[in-house]
Amino acid sequence: MGLNSDSVFDLSPPEKLQLVEDLWDDLAATPAEAPLHEWQKEELARRKANLKRKPVSWLSWDQVKRRIRTRYGR
Repeated sequence: MGLNSDSVFDLSPPEKLQLVEDLWDDLAATPAEAPLHEWQKEELARRKANLKRKPVSWLSWDQVKRRIRTRYGR
């Protein structure tokens, strides 16, 4: 798929979603190459430390979905 910036905006919504997924998968394949800002590194370190301090402070994906559905009725 040869894309330029104009043709990206001409894609259908499903094609745009597929492009985003493909780009994300490509970035995820080499995480060390993805640039992180210093504030992002600090936030990751803060969250990691919080999980070590309180390991039960996380929620499973099912718990998150249940909480959202309860809160917003979906």
